[in-house]
Amino acid sequence: MERVLNIEDLNVDFLIQGHVYPAVEQLSLHINKNEVVGIVGESGSGKSLTAKTILGILPRNAHSSYKAMEYNGKAIDFKNTEMMQKIRGNEISMIFQDPLSSLNPLLKIGRQVEEVLVIHKKLSAEKRQAMVFDLFKQVGFVNPERVYHSYPHELSGGMRQRVVICMAIIANPGLIIADEPTTALDTTIQKQILEILSQLTRQKGNALMLISHDWGVIANMTDRVYVMYAGRVVETGPTQQVIENPQHAYTKGLLNAIPSLINKGKKLYSIPFRVPSIDEREKGKWPYIKLTEDNKQEVKAMFPEVRSWS
Repeated sequence: MERVLNIEDLNVDFLIQGHVYPAVEQLSLHINKNEVVGIVGESGSGKSLTAKTILGILPRNAHSSYKAMEYNGKAIDFKNTEMMQKIRGNEISMIFQDPLSSLNPLLKIGRQVEEVLVIHKKLSAEKRQAMVFDLFKQVGFVNPERVYHSYPHELSGGMRQRVVICMAIIANPGLIIADEPTTALDTTIQKQILEILSQLTRQKGNALMLISHDWGVIANMTDRVYVMYAGRVVETGPTQQVIENPQHAYTKGLLNAIPSLINKGKKLYSIPFRVPSIDEREKGKWPYIKLTEDNKQEVKAMFPEVRSWS
């Protein structure tokens, strides 16, 4: 199959007060054309950081290295400013977690959605506006003109999320990265947004990277899934296969932690440790878990690939 994105052995480190801390280690993943791939894991596992690395928008104190970082078979050069300007928004776009913080409160919605077209496409103002109106109709806006002339604070959370989706797909990029696109929405709106996102990406033939901690979203939306813990991929495979027959004990732990009506009245399962923060990590010490007498046996069983523990 034709690969849209290919990453091999990605490492991302942070320099904090003179110390180097690993955030992503030895990460490899790929996404094929017309494929929806899920990235799942707890907060702090490196999901969003991986996405920002792909777009070259890491903080100044972060450094990335890799064996390969390719889009449509061509190497991505983060130092090539001209290349990155052509890629961002046009070839690869991203839907961020919080739509309100992603929108400029001083600019009307129409101008913000058109910005990608102004930068990357040679179109008349009339043509740009027509494209925005058409896309607004596709995502379910009853009155596209009113939305076009509104400011972000005049729209509801669900409407702002649809606007952000429009911004991400209006230039028809080959790869869309959706970072927890429905986190702040209620269940009804969440379902609508996911259906819109799935329908539009499938129709346009794009690839979609869906970042989430919600197994329900991952199960319903994705073809394949990567499970991450503390900056590493611990398991990958077809989504239904991973859910029905997980191979890694950490994946089993994540799935067991999902509340179920079947187990009503029983104590909820919880993973016996938390994902360590950046400043608790040390190179070569993955999975960075502090062993105690209470969790030692379960942790060692969950990460059998770790041969030595500090």
